[in-house]
Amino acid sequence: MPAVTVENPLTLPRVAARADAAPRPVLAVTTAPQGFEGEGFPVRRAFAGINYKYLDPFIMMDQMGEVEYAPGEPKGTPWHPHRGFETVTYIVDGTFDHQDSQGGGGTITNGDTQWMTAGSGLLHIEAPPESLVVSGGLFHGLQLWVNLPAADKMMAPRYQDIRGGQVQLLTSPDGGALLRVIAGELDGHEGPGITHTPITMIHATLRPGAEITLPWREDFNGLAYVMAGRGTAGAERRPIHLGQTAVFGGGGTSRASEAERGGGSLTVKADEKQDAHTPDLEVVLLGGRPIREPMAHYGPFVMNTQAELRQAFEDFQAGRLGTVPAVHGMGE
Repeated sequence: MPAVTVENPLTLPRVAARADAAPRPVLAVTTAPQGFEGEGFPVRRAFAGINYKYLDPFIMMDQMGEVEYAPGEPKGTPWHPHRGFETVTYIVDGTFDHQDSQGGGGTITNGDTQWMTAGSGLLHIEAPPESLVVSGGLFHGLQLWVNLPAADKMMAPRYQDIRGGQVQLLTSPDGGALLRVIAGELDGHEGPGITHTPITMIHATLRPGAEITLPWREDFNGLAYVMAGRGTAGAERRPIHLGQTAVFGGGGTSRASEAERGGGSLTVKADEKQDAHTPDLEVVLLGGRPIREPMAHYGPFVMNTQAELRQAFEDFQAGRLGTVPAVHGMGE
């Protein structure tokens, strides 16, 4: 995984929860079903089967790959609309091009993130560059959907290109983990991503046997998704492995039980022995302040009411979300 690394993590700022921080319990561990998206690239649906009250403000997340493409095999998506939320595309390995109907877009590669606020709506396409299609190669990434509150759903679309070198790098007290803060903050250290809905997004790499216990905002929910490797989640050491999500208590409901409310820290530990092709445990840690608004979601539209959802479809069909450029250089 060539997403941003450092030779000696001990040169980085170190973070750990306070000794008196109450650990958050693991409420559930779920396994992502596998399928295909767009023109046929493999995905794992990370949040399938998790009650939305524990996901809010997150809507869905796909792990794209990890797949080694032969020449001619790399695939993307056709042109498609979005309205009412943000898409966060994080590329661990490989290269992806993005373009929209308003002329925005760009190229992201190893360790880069493209944060697209769809807002009032646009048309969008994602595809591997022609050079990757010709050569083939490794492709691996994530796409996360983050809800927008009602007040921001119809804002003007916006892009943030977050290069791998911009992320905030941190480590655990013993240097056994590398923490890449993409958005939000961890123990006062802020990542570069600017979010409308308060969230934290971290890609953590834990060496075999390494453990992290991180301070976590009590008003945030907590999720840990395993991109590679195996380990445990929580002080109770719940086993987790590739394609599984640990759902931590706390922050996800307005009327949580004592067990669900949890506390101010979460723990993840890597097993001493990893899979032969995976030297480390790779985990995405997510937390966000729940929006707690009604959600009407269908396909690429995420609104608050069924009437708003119908309006989004009507606007798309009428061309009010934009039209595909006559010359766009992608998806031809």
